[in-house]
Amino acid sequence: MAITMIDEEEVKAKPFEESHLYAKLRKIVVVARIFQDKRETSAVVYSIASFDLDDPETFESVKRDYESVRDMLRTRGFKALTGKMGVRVQPRTKGAGHGTTSRAFYARTQFVAKIIGL
Repeated sequence: MAITMIDEEEVKAKPFEESHLYAKLRKIVVVARIFQDKRETSAVVYSIASFDLDDPETFESVKRDYESVRDMLRTRGFKALTGKMGVRVQPRTKGAGHGTTSRAFYARTQFVAKIIGL
């Protein structure tokens, strides 16, 4: 699940508590739907869930993931970001086709399950 785009300069400049990622995850409503087909001919709603980062363990885990991305940007640069990073949130390429250079923060599968209450 994509959460927000990664702006290299903003992430390098802002600690987690001032980040766009934190602002997005601080309090959200997620509508989960069942995938039918690529043409999206229908959308069956599976669940609707609210989520916030009030659990200290989850907060700290997401913060560590963000700070890991921040450190990588500062030391090795934007191109060094990889989807192998992060426990709950990972940086991945975003956009159509191979060779895209934009990146976004994505919730890992287990984190999505927690967000929607599975």
